[in-house]
Amino acid sequence: MMIDEAALQMIRDTLYVVLLIATPLLLVGMVLGLVISLIQSVTSIQDQTLTFVPKIISLLVVVVLLLPWILATLGDFAREMMKLF
Repeated sequence: MMIDEAALQMIRDTLYVVLLIATPLLLVGMVLGLVISLIQSVTSIQDQTLTFVPKIISLLVVVVLLLPWILATLGDFAREMMKLF
């Protein structure tokens, strides 16, 4: 079944690109969350906004910095998918 193999390869490629793009964002969010939790436990400050605001700001900065790479990766992926049709 050639169609099944092609469909599975497309799904694998799609998942790979999604993981490739999401990994830097997830790593930044995870590391920053760990650092903020550590600071909160050391200083006994348990304010909820202390975790969300820096994460949102840092993720926005990372997205802006990585936007050219993200768009290039998605563009390459889209071109490869269009070649299949």
